[in-house]
Amino acid sequence: MTHPTAPDAARRPPVLEQNWAELLPELARPASPARTPDPRLIVLNDEIVHELDLDPAWLRSDRGVRFLTGEHRAAAALPHAQVYAGHQWGRFQPILGDGRAALLGERRDRRDRLRDVHLKGIGPTSMSRVDGFATVGPMLREYLMGEAMHALGIPTTRALAVVSTGALRERDGQVLPGAVLARTAGSHVRIGSFEYARAQGDQSLLRRLAEHVIARHYPRASRAEHPFRALLTEIVEATAVLTADWMRVGFVHGVLSTDNVLVSAETIDYGPCAFLDAYEPGAHFSSIDEFGRYAYDRQPDIMRWNLERLAEAIAPLLDDDAASADRIAAEITATFDSRYRAHRSPAYRRKLGLGRGADGTEVDALADAALGILADHAVDFTGFWRDLAAAADGDERPVRGRFLGPVPELDAWLRQWRALGPDSQLIRRTNPVYIARNHILDEALAAAVDGDIAPFTQLLGLLRTPYDERPGSQNRRYARPGPGGTPRHRTYCGT
Repeated sequence: MTHPTAPDAARRPPVLEQNWAELLPELARPASPARTPDPRLIVLNDEIVHELDLDPAWLRSDRGVRFLTGEHRAAAALPHAQVYAGHQWGRFQPILGDGRAALLGERRDRRDRLRDVHLKGIGPTSMSRVDGFATVGPMLREYLMGEAMHALGIPTTRALAVVSTGALRERDGQVLPGAVLARTAGSHVRIGSFEYARAQGDQSLLRRLAEHVIARHYPRASRAEHPFRALLTEIVEATAVLTADWMRVGFVHGVLSTDNVLVSAETIDYGPCAFLDAYEPGAHFSSIDEFGRYAYDRQPDIMRWNLERLAEAIAPLLDDDAASADRIAAEITATFDSRYRAHRSPAYRRKLGLGRGADGTEVDALADAALGILADHAVDFTGFWRDLAAAADGDERPVRGRFLGPVPELDAWLRQWRALGPDSQLIRRTNPVYIARNHILDEALAAAVDGDIAPFTQLLGLLRTPYDERPGSQNRRYARPGPGGTPRHRTYCGT
């Protein structure tokens, strides 16, 4: 159930900075979050509250809860919808922008890093393409997925809170409870932000945006001989790391348009995403991805393509000569593939429990062979890698139990792998027991929409410690894939 708000004995409302709106007013439009009839706090992220040095008692007060919906302005919050463009499904859209969201401002955390405080589901803005509101299920989904990704060591936006608004919203013939998500990020600067600036033909805006990103995320680039070239190089590197992280855990983002890719290389927008159950390289879950443009195995190629769009946007800053600038931009983004492979290889080395002494070429071949076997037999991706820990200790029954009958190629693979002396504890530290299984996540969200938050809370607790196996039959259920023989899981944008 929702948490009742605390009395209004408010002690310490947060103080926010307004760097984005002040430094880049061309990319910010004032927004007016809709009045909510009966806002109630569903969930508050205590870890984020602590990191941002916020007062939890104030956030639970009536004024605090209305701050989390964007209505209470006494805390130096000035909501602004961010302006950006983007390539969606390969087509350039000259203006997209926050259609149901607003940046309240920035808050310095305990390590003196600026963090965006951003709201989603506030109602229409000047760039709305739908009604601008959100509902409880998708907002809790984003909260939970962000926490799951964070616990897996993957850079991500994270939710501060989810608030039910007390308003009802119609979605696909259903009437559902409305909600607002408050989330945090290093920033919300997207590849599409640079595309918008370039499309305006405003060199000053493009330069100021790039300088803002350097100061915010890549300060080392400011000391380089060519800071903007160094900036693009660092973004390519950080994106290669992020993409390798997605692939190592079987994560499918769902809609990797350039307006959904942050230049800080944090994962954002969890509406259509899903984790793999049975390994299928071409798996895609989004209801609107008819042809698999953003399928699991296409994510590295799509991220390189997105970076090429960023490079085209930022090219005027790389050299005064246009032809030379384009060449430099292309050369920098062309390094993505090798950078991605350089991060994928050690990720799978750890998943296999192998130390640095193992030959890198052999490790890559082992990983690829394992993936081929999983694909041929539709074996659960997460469970297979975790079961290798028991196999490294001499018990191959769990991993063999995932296959139907004898599998000669598995026999040969296990012999070759065990000959390299895998470390079972490294495998357990690297491969999670628990991921956000699609069928279980849907069950928890459906219960929460009906007012029962307990399944959501139980799942959240497991996903925050995904490598620690919990005893009991109920917890074992959370580690099992969805039932076989059912149609492929479908995900939706949540708009």
